[in-house]
Amino acid sequence: MTSNVTSIAASRPDSGEWLSGFIPDLPTPFNHRDDIDTEAFGRLCERQIAAGATALVVGETAGESSTLEPAERTQLVRIAARVARKRVRIIAGAGSNATDRAVTLTAAAEAAGADAILSVVPYYNKPMPQGMAAHFRAVAAATTLPVILHDIPSRTVKGLADETLVEIAASPQFMGLRDGSGDIGRLTRLRSRLPATFRMLTGDDTISLAHLAAGGHGCISTVANLAPDLCVAVARHLRAGRLHQARELHRRLTPLATLLERDHPAALKFALALLGFMQPATRLPIVQLEAQAKAEIAQAMTDIADDYLAEAK
Repeated sequence: MTSNVTSIAASRPDSGEWLSGFIPDLPTPFNHRDDIDTEAFGRLCERQIAAGATALVVGETAGESSTLEPAERTQLVRIAARVARKRVRIIAGAGSNATDRAVTLTAAAEAAGADAILSVVPYYNKPMPQGMAAHFRAVAAATTLPVILHDIPSRTVKGLADETLVEIAASPQFMGLRDGSGDIGRLTRLRSRLPATFRMLTGDDTISLAHLAAGGHGCISTVANLAPDLCVAVARHLRAGRLHQARELHRRLTPLATLLERDHPAALKFALALLGFMQPATRLPIVQLEAQAKAEIAQAMTDIADDYLAEAK
């Protein structure tokens, strides 16, 4: 194993404090040859670290994981780990609907320098609860790293049932959940049934404020790619009990977050291209935005730009 793996393992038990606030789900930049634009990706990583992110998610939903080759996933982890230099944690998307493939991707991510694994509910197969639990246990057995579960029923068809989550979370290796169900009530239902160290994160920017205010730990975020300082400020205000300020900042972000969700990740890539960070190129079956959608994204970004710096203080 790498020295990075050794250092993380040696520091356990992990309180999980780094798994909080707004954690960006980074897109994968492509160049004109449809290869990963490594320089652009490195810049995205450094920008988030400078803005105060505690962790970076790579090779997951925003990263177009389903169209990445295994070697490309590993490449993203290596770049992120090299740029981070232990300043933040690197969370590697290593999910698959085939358990053996998820195990292979997980082991490769650890070897490449990841600090945690994000593993999605098996999609398409529609496994029974026992199969889902067995899948995640096989993933955990393939690594010494903490595993974060990803439940997103809109993409996987079958979600992670509460009872199955409680069963899996009994193992301390399962550190948290990225919840894409949109069910804020789940947080209240499960809080007393989950270990105190288990971290609950939403995957939906539009409900992130409600999630955090209800006791959630953070958001694995798309909009944080565009306004990292503003997202950090929302979390800071909430921690300090300044709900009004947090609500006002979140209100400014919501129109943009809604547009990003509608055409994800093409909208995110276009927005980052407007800012000069990367090309808007996507991989099929994702295509670039049409003119009307581009105009809406540009307007939403303009709407928060004038007082962005003032409000983020």
